[in-house]
Amino acid sequence: MGKFIYMSREGIEKLRAELKRLFEVEQPLLSQKLATAREYGDISENAEYDVAREEMDHLQRRMARLQETLSRAQLFDAKGLDPDEISLLSTVELQDLKKKRSVTYTLVSPEEVDVDQNRISVQSPVGQALIGKKAGDKVTVEVPAGILEFKILSVKRE
Repeated sequence: MGKFIYMSREGIEKLRAELKRLFEVEQPLLSQKLATAREYGDISENAEYDVAREEMDHLQRRMARLQETLSRAQLFDAKGLDPDEISLLSTVELQDLKKKRSVTYTLVSPEEVDVDQNRISVQSPVGQALIGKKAGDKVTVEVPAGILEFKILSVKRE
């Protein structure tokens, strides 16, 4: 068993809801699909059965990963931390000094990453570079695409 995973309340609830849906909806559907495929005869040459078995294996692996993550999940409590200092669950507005545009990110655990919502991992290169910094600081980050330079415009807690 690994270390704790610090997450937001929203992130924990999202994983719980997904796990519940997989157990209550997806698993019974796949079980029925497997039973139907078995009825087609010899399973050694039954493509429908092979596909359904593969889907069930994938589903069971996903459920096991969710259970393992939830067993290690701890609600992140920012009490006692400097509210002006960037940490997990901080929302940070940055000025890209090269492209002259601003971008806003929320730093989350790797399990809560959602690029469409600008929720990036604290373990990403940008996330690691921002941890501990404050508004007004400048940050240089090396990423696979090159060097990024940001000025931190504001820091808020979720």
